[in-house]
Amino acid sequence: MNTDSSAAVQTVSLYQAHNKIYPRAVTGRFVNWRWALVWLTQIAFYGLPWLNWNDRQAVLFDLASRRFYIFGLVLYPQDFIYLTAMLLLAAYSLFLFTAVSGRLWCGYACPQTVYSEIFMWVERRLEGDRAARMKLDAAPWSAAKLMRKSGKQAAWVAIGLWTGFSFVGYFTPIVTLAGEAMTLSLSGWESFWVLFYGFATYGNAGYMREQVCKYMCPYARFQSAMFDKDTLIITYDSARGEPRGSRSKKADAASLGLGACVDCNLCVQVCPTGIDIRKGLQYECIGCAACIDVCDGVMDKMGYPRGLVRYATQNGLAQGFDRQQILRRILRPRVLVYTAILWIILGAFAWSIAVRDPFRVDVVRDRSSLARVVDDGRIENVYRLQVMNNAEQQQRYRFTVDGLPAMVITDRAEVTLGPAEAQWFTLHVQLPFEGGRQAGAGAHAIHFEIERLPAHAGDRVVRLREKSTFVVPR
Repeated sequence: MNTDSSAAVQTVSLYQAHNKIYPRAVTGRFVNWRWALVWLTQIAFYGLPWLNWNDRQAVLFDLASRRFYIFGLVLYPQDFIYLTAMLLLAAYSLFLFTAVSGRLWCGYACPQTVYSEIFMWVERRLEGDRAARMKLDAAPWSAAKLMRKSGKQAAWVAIGLWTGFSFVGYFTPIVTLAGEAMTLSLSGWESFWVLFYGFATYGNAGYMREQVCKYMCPYARFQSAMFDKDTLIITYDSARGEPRGSRSKKADAASLGLGACVDCNLCVQVCPTGIDIRKGLQYECIGCAACIDVCDGVMDKMGYPRGLVRYATQNGLAQGFDRQQILRRILRPRVLVYTAILWIILGAFAWSIAVRDPFRVDVVRDRSSLARVVDDGRIENVYRLQVMNNAEQQQRYRFTVDGLPAMVITDRAEVTLGPAEAQWFTLHVQLPFEGGRQAGAGAHAIHFEIERLPAHAGDRVVRLREKSTFVVPR
């Protein structure tokens, strides 16, 4: 044991200090594609709650009444299988796109990427590009700095709150929600989710940005399992670029013993996660292709061919494949399997929607009384039937029962349900005493038949049969 009090004590930090990243603005074809996806996704997200369909909100997940409206489709909690199918479609689509072209989802359509682009656009408008922002952050506080910073924060908060409001608008009719917001009468849960979702957008896109992609997103950790040497990834052509070094535009790189890379570091400055693509494939790379755009611009200014940083494959670089050879190797077994599974799930999903019954029925025995003998000697069982109208028009339904001789429903034969309405109905089923004696004591299988009556000429008759049991007492 060392008892020397003068022994040096060294503190070792287990966590790397975070250095703020100041991405530089860039222009180019991939940036244009990314902004096209920003516009497309946000027009859909912010616009769908305001779209009407059949005199109601087109997309509405009404948790209170347990109905989910997606344009002309009305779903109930019992239709959970459709949510499962959509999640499978999303998962296999992600697997397929990743196997073909790496992190396309992350680079172009992920909400984290989309909102980070929006928030950084606001930041550049109010604080300037990379150098100006770095200078502003390093400068002492002044009225001008306070104005720029507070303006940025106000814009970020407004975007976050509008995003949270739009999110809640998918669960509460957005026109009703807007009225409540204007009169400051939002419910507690509505207020919580508007603020929570708004704060999450503000924090993730405004401050955490690349840290979400690098440390919080699980996809960054397992993406490599879906890569192979024929996956299109953003790569640096080191054979062409090395040795790197600065030179004038008029200089002959070959005579200087230099490659095409001028070591300008612009590819690092435009990267939203702050990596150097020249170091090879890294899990932090989200595939946004900003480095391709900026490098192509430098190559144009230097008079060199484009493509020093480009989409390529590891096999393509190692074996010198041209573009056509690289594209031909995309149709490999992994991609074909993912594609086949995706089409099978998509076909099954579309078929199930097309042949979906226009109503649903659940039959539940009355637990309070399994069987009883009524005044005229008949044996009676009580059932509860839930009928769910999947259509958005009023419908009539007829009930019948079979399975034992002469059994009848005594209280109602027909019911009417409003558009997308669900109701429970109590039915009393009676069996003559002689029929019960012939059947014998115990539980006997019976079937309820529920028939949707045509509301208009030409409507098809739809029947559903639900199994239950009829108990004859001893």
